Amino acid sequence: MKIVRMKTPEGARYGLWEGDAIFPLRAAPWETDGRAQRSGEAIEFRSAQLLVPVTPSKILGIGRNYRAHAAELGNEPPKEPMVFLKAPSSLLAHRGTVLLPAESERVDFEGELALVIGRRARHVPKERWRDVVCGITCALDITARDLQKRDGQWWRAKGFDTFCPVGPVVDTDADPADLQLETRVDGRLAQSARTSAMLFDVGTLVAWVSAALTLEVGDLILTGTPEGVAPLEPGQRIELTIQNVGSLEVSVAPAPRAAGV
Repeated sequence: MKIVRMKTPEGARYGLWEGDAIFPLRAAPWETDGRAQRSGEAIEFRSAQLLVPVTPSKILGIGRNYRAHAAELGNEPPKEPMVFLKAPSSLLAHRGTVLLPAESERVDFEGELALVIGRRARHVPKERWRDVVCGITCALDITARDLQKRDGQWWRAKGFDTFCPVGPVVDTDADPADLQLETRVDGRLAQSARTSAMLFDVGTLVAWVSAALTLEVGDLILTGTPEGVAPLEPGQRIELTIQNVGSLEVSVAPAPRAAGV
């Protein structure tokens, strides 16, 4: 199933995307034991106002999980998963606009496969990751690279508003083990890799993270980016495509001048 979340006159609703139509659901399948209970008339996909497909309590990013990406930034591959947090306020929907903050002189894109947590869990054995992951989606880990190097802590570099585009769908059937991932900038191929090239596989990541904290329904784990990251420029369009999952597209613009509280 491909699940979306959309804006309706009644508020945010989940929907099942089939062909050119979205069928509204009573709730997300991960809230109803995997069942997709339809409720209401179908909506044309092209006319739907799509939202971020999940509402996570936390977003966990995995750093340097592709050997070539670690090398392009001059880093050694980590010996264990390198985990950081992104703020839920950094989320951005499909076809939204990434805003480049005045505080940074270099903001990079990083195309990633993201895991969607479907049940509350702690201390998940590596081989049982499928028990807690309800699907996968596309994500861009936008990073203020200069601030990342300067600050040491990554909360600011990874956490600006609009720095976590996600969606537009959660695919509940695709196997994340070996999918083609491609990021294009204004149509030009910038990143191309298979998820099988990850240093730490999905099971290892779920086990590692859940050993430290409780995973909640809707939480996201961004699994790392391959080589090919580069600075963003105003006016660009970024498209991330993951095989069997779909495509996430955003534009880029300068952040407006701060207006205060």
